[in-house]
Amino acid sequence: MLDGRPLIDVHLHPAHRAGLKVPWDVWLQDFDRAEVDDLYDGDRVVAERFDALLEREGVDVAVVLAEYSPRVTGTQAVEDMAALVGPRVRFAANVNPHVHFPVDEELVRQLDLGAVALKVHPVHGGFAVDDRALYPAYAICQERGLPVVVHCGTSTFPGALNRYGDPVLLDNVLRDFRRLQIVLAHGGRGWWYDAAAFLALSNPNVWIELSGLPPSRLPTYYARHNWNRLSRRMIFGTDWPGIPGIAANARAVAALLPDDATRDLVLAGNASQVYRLDLPSGTIS
Repeated sequence: MLDGRPLIDVHLHPAHRAGLKVPWDVWLQDFDRAEVDDLYDGDRVVAERFDALLEREGVDVAVVLAEYSPRVTGTQAVEDMAALVGPRVRFAANVNPHVHFPVDEELVRQLDLGAVALKVHPVHGGFAVDDRALYPAYAICQERGLPVVVHCGTSTFPGALNRYGDPVLLDNVLRDFRRLQIVLAHGGRGWWYDAAAFLALSNPNVWIELSGLPPSRLPTYYARHNWNRLSRRMIFGTDWPGIPGIAANARAVAALLPDDATRDLVLAGNASQVYRLDLPSGTIS
């Protein structure tokens, strides 16, 4: 818990260093390299050290992300993320239609390992989120009640195709999968804050996820929308390790929220509902 309140971070990248294509300092974006380095034994994060970091930061549940984007960032295999699972850690699946065929069989394989969500990364993977090759995966997620996390916003990594970050590409998906929960990772970062906010406010199955967004700038990014209403559609995530700190971000976000009920939703409640995450006993008063 953080300051007496449950905390869920749904967006962390404890990278397997041998799988990275980008240089290590670029991956870290110059944030607290020594602390992150201490988590490693060789190329791999040590699960016990990672759990201890999360505990120090007040995180009750964390979701770590696999990624298959060999052109841009490299490959973070689902098996490497599954190796970190414990009482505090869960992981999300990832499929790329340029890498996996058929995607439904690969998704089922990853779900059988214990994935709690599906992440798709059009900007790094080089595909549109409404590519029909992904539809079998979306159908599985809708049937099983699992969220699809979509990278929604720009990326500065070399080779990223930012045109695929446009939320308008979700229009067909939302029409064709009306019960699918969709989480907009990075909340429209760069050019699409208004579009992401509109989707979240107009569709009860769409959520704004805050990873990679400086908390102090959130009211400016979403200035054209009712902040009190929109903030209730948000889910806390950090994009660790490219941030100053998880607890620091969580406290900064909490300070912007209008009331305790909204703080409970953003910091843990919405994630618990959408990702179907059980908080450890003793974290709910």
